[in-house]
Amino acid sequence: MSQVVANGINLEFEEHGDRQQPTVLLMRGLGTQLIDWPSTMLEGLVGRGYHVVVFDNRDVGLSQSFEQAGLPDLAGIARGDRSTLAYNLQDMAADVVGLMNALGIEKAHVMGISMGGMIAQVLAAIHGDRLLSMISMMSSSGRKGLPGPTPAAQASLMATPDPATGRDGVIALTAEGLLICGSPDYPESLEERLAIAKRRFERNYAPAGIARQMAAVIATGDRTALLAKIKIPALVIHGAADPLVPLAAGEDTARSISGCQLRVVKGLGHNIPVAVVPMLLDLMVDFYRSIE
Repeated sequence: MSQVVANGINLEFEEHGDRQQPTVLLMRGLGTQLIDWPSTMLEGLVGRGYHVVVFDNRDVGLSQSFEQAGLPDLAGIARGDRSTLAYNLQDMAADVVGLMNALGIEKAHVMGISMGGMIAQVLAAIHGDRLLSMISMMSSSGRKGLPGPTPAAQASLMATPDPATGRDGVIALTAEGLLICGSPDYPESLEERLAIAKRRFERNYAPAGIARQMAAVIATGDRTALLAKIKIPALVIHGAADPLVPLAAGEDTARSISGCQLRVVKGLGHNIPVAVVPMLLDLMVDFYRSIE
């Protein structure tokens, strides 16, 4: 386990590869942890000549919890009442800059998935001088009017386990969510999904932290004005079969960033199955090399 103080809070992180190589900093989505990155993805980036940094966002995993802030009023925050808001995406982007400072990284390629993609967008707009490039994957601009999740994906996102079912109920519900939001062309077995869910639960189970992260996304809202400020090389990757953040959201994000490229992956949902890692590595490294 490794921790640093970044932006005034404790962040759990891991480094892979040679620090003398260009850094790729990867950011996870809502409620997920650094252990959720496929090891083949990290090893693949290192093997292609990159230094890789992964970390737990604030309020999940082994990074600092904001338990003292309590549960947010999501409906109130959506209406503009910020009294129960613990932090926003700008704060989470500042965490990343703080992590880079603590590790002595002057500039990095950043890639974020889902909520991590939103953080990457904020980073590129506000802290672009610290970035080599930005990749936003399976994410959105937050523009009003974009299509939302399928009913099943929305229900999965908001589902809470029956307290009477305990640990097994949490793990089973997480595994079901992975199925609902997964990739039809890259299916994961029940055993694989249960293993992912078990690893998450045993390392850290923090539903209130996930709620506070969701509040940060809601409070930050529409980021299209920020996207217009991005001047660094940018790429959007999106699954054509994403049930949680539909492809239209990725297309809108790419249109909102000057010169941004868009790569659509057929049959990909809202996850990174091991089977899609080689294709994803090609997309990422081809992009990096095109600007290096």
